[in-house]
Amino acid sequence: MRNKILELLEENSQYTFEDISIMIGIPIEEVASIVQQLEDEQIICGYKTLINWDEVEDKEVVTALIEVKVTPQRGEGFDKIAKRIYMFKEVTSVYLMSGGFDLTVVVEGKSMKEVALFVGQKLAPLDNVLSTGTHFVLKKYKEHKVIFEKQKKDERMIISP
Repeated sequence: MRNKILELLEENSQYTFEDISIMIGIPIEEVASIVQQLEDEQIICGYKTLINWDEVEDKEVVTALIEVKVTPQRGEGFDKIAKRIYMFKEVTSVYLMSGGFDLTVVVEGKSMKEVALFVGQKLAPLDNVLSTGTHFVLKKYKEHKVIFEKQKKDERMIISP
């Protein structure tokens, strides 16, 4: 039941306990208890609304993915530098990576210049940061399993005999 509840909440965090109860066939009280337990265990870490900012006229958001090479610290590995990075308000996500660099840092700002200033003045100068590579997101097609493209309506007339 836990996994099914998690899948439903991941699909739509606005489902009520009553909705989930009906969908999986268990009492509302049991759903509430399971969700509370999942929150207490920090399996459910929060509830967010996914917004397509490209469709909001008076809000400009620039997203960048930054490749960061770092020197891991003795006894701490990558955790200490990752924590320093994720504490910046501009940073929305940090991932430890395999391959040619160590961390992917996702940053949001009001402009490319703002993001560039963040990288140049806050991120790159950190101790243990060896290099950065910034990639700006030009268009989002899908994020967190949600497709951003508007579905085109079929406007052909139906002709019946």
